Amino acid sequence: MKAEQLSVFLENRAGRLAEVTHTLAEAGINIRALSLADTSDFGILRMIVCDHEKAKTVLKEKGFTLGRTSVVAVEVADTPGGLDAVLQLVSRNGINVEYMYAFVQRDQESAVMIFRFDKVDHAVDVLRDNGFTIIPADQLCEY
Repeated sequence: MKAEQLSVFLENRAGRLAEVTHTLAEAGINIRALSLADTSDFGILRMIVCDHEKAKTVLKEKGFTLGRTSVVAVEVADTPGGLDAVLQLVSRNGINVEYMYAFVQRDQESAVMIFRFDKVDHAVDVLRDNGFTIIPADQLCEY
């Protein structure tokens, strides 16, 4: 029930992010979710893509440095307190959220959040046991 996230390490300079998106666009790879964090020297682009193997190949061919991380895609009620319910549950179970970001989806009745937990497998079990929908990696591009 984990998903693979690609992390691309980017020099903090104009146009470098556009090189990533252009490379993926030319290869016909859809980006479903992303987050960009930066420091003064470099940025980390975290992405969920529809064909991560192909994305890894084309980005490496262009000289990008990549990392892979297991994350969890959780369907969250799109109502006040929806996200809080997830965060309270994982907090009570001693699970730390290292970072999170939103997932683009077509259904407007719920939101999907991508979480990086310190205890990924434990988080999946706790969330599933408490009625939360975990979106399997192979369904992320259909969502």
